[in-house]
Amino acid sequence: VISSSSSAPITLFLDDLQWADAASIAAVNQLLFASGPLSHRKFFFLGCAREKDSATKWSNAVDILVAGGIHVKLDCMDEHTLNTMVSETLCLSPRLTRPLSNVIYHKTKGNPLFVSQLMRSLNKEGLLRPSLSRRRWEWDTKKIRSRRLPDDVAIFLTDSLGELPDKVQRALFVLSCFGASSESAFVESQGLDRNILKNLEIAVAQ
Repeated sequence: VISSSSSAPITLFLDDLQWADAASIAAVNQLLFASGPLSHRKFFFLGCAREKDSATKWSNAVDILVAGGIHVKLDCMDEHTLNTMVSETLCLSPRLTRPLSNVIYHKTKGNPLFVSQLMRSLNKEGLLRPSLSRRRWEWDTKKIRSRRLPDDVAIFLTDSLGELPDKVQRALFVLSCFGASSESAFVESQGLDRNILKNLEIAVAQ
């Protein structure tokens, strides 16, 4: 954890805490509270977890962390909030985007990740596209409504990866050997085939 200056707060962000074991939670607890209240130090900790994947044992442990800070529960968006998001994304009035957001809401149940991935997919398929003649975004509501989607966003993302060309999927397989994420400079330093690097660029663009 690195702070840019003595006056800037140190920030630590940990995702997927629902998979953390008791020892890891204890280590975080020690880091946060061993030196006194967080309010007396220039330290900001942000932890994210999915409650539905959390075991009771983890929930009891994380209560210790929450007790010393603020617990923010993020639910799925309601239909009005989703329409506001779609309206701002497409730079159109909420009145115009309501039919589209209504279809998206009923397909995604307001899951933010599902919504963003679905909108990208619709754009890629030409069902959500910019119109030069009308100078605004347009969409085919009937085709979007008839589009079949899995109920789970993870399955949707997996299916999206499966639609990539075989050579791009192979490149992603190679990259996965380096961990969950890798810097481009590190990948280039490994002397990989140039075609793999080009295919990774295709995956990033998608």
